[in-house]
Amino acid sequence: MSLIAILGTLETGLIFGLVALGVFLSFRVLQFPDLTVDGSFPLGAAVSATLIVAGVDPYVSTLAACIAGAGAGLITAWLNVRLNILHLLASILTMIALYSVNLRIMGRPNIALLGENTVFLPLESLPIPTYVALPLVLLVVVILAKIALDMFLGSQIGLAMRASGANARMARAQGINTGFYVLMGMALSNALVAFAGALFAQSQGAADVTMGVGVIVVGLAAVIGGEAVILPRTVFLATIGCIAGSLLYRFAVAMALNADFIGLKAQDLNLITAVLVAAAMVLPTVRAPVKRALSKDRRILARLRMKS
Repeated sequence: MSLIAILGTLETGLIFGLVALGVFLSFRVLQFPDLTVDGSFPLGAAVSATLIVAGVDPYVSTLAACIAGAGAGLITAWLNVRLNILHLLASILTMIALYSVNLRIMGRPNIALLGENTVFLPLESLPIPTYVALPLVLLVVVILAKIALDMFLGSQIGLAMRASGANARMARAQGINTGFYVLMGMALSNALVAFAGALFAQSQGAADVTMGVGVIVVGLAAVIGGEAVILPRTVFLATIGCIAGSLLYRFAVAMALNADFIGLKAQDLNLITAVLVAAAMVLPTVRAPVKRALSKDRRILARLRMKS
């Protein structure tokens, strides 16, 4: 892989690190399987791209994308909390509806942003190449998002949200309004995903209505893969694992596609994703018996040393 390819993979991995943080919030903290992600990611891209083309400030456009994503998450949570629709079905309904909403927002299947004023335009005036500056800026953004999420989950509101996801019945018995925290958590989760979609569209120079296909799988691959590499004993380690999992996933995909001896092509991306997610899910179950076997061997060696 060339340096430009490595930096491009790093850039994409960092953007999807925001998606992983959003998926972590819904999937792990709230225990809410949320497929809205496949719709809120292109929603963020559609809103930001449409506003930028209309002449709106790119920072305001990106903020509007986050608000739109939060609205999508609120709708999913409202269908579940207020109308008692199964969480998985509620997210599927919102995801399907968002496809038409995104088409309505853009007015066409895709919008080009080449030559438009984006949040990354000031990087072109820096003395370093844009393909180097962009991953550095995204790294700072992802770190700030990670710190903000850690601080939020460590606050009183965050603890109540974590309690709502861990044991809703016990949380209600303690006087916690679990429905409110589900609404808030889903809004924050999809706001993060829409933020990632807005940044992705601006970095790639286009927004497309189909760009959200498979995003939830990528997010789950990052979350599960990160947990397989870094044990999520604390929120701090869990969020680090999400970002690390996203980067590992993108680099694994890039290496697989660039390994000529394997013979994989771009159309095999979904196959690679499925294999990586399956491997990440199997790894923790394989690691436990290996650890037990290694610890048993250490005890045997210790006994032999004592006897000798």
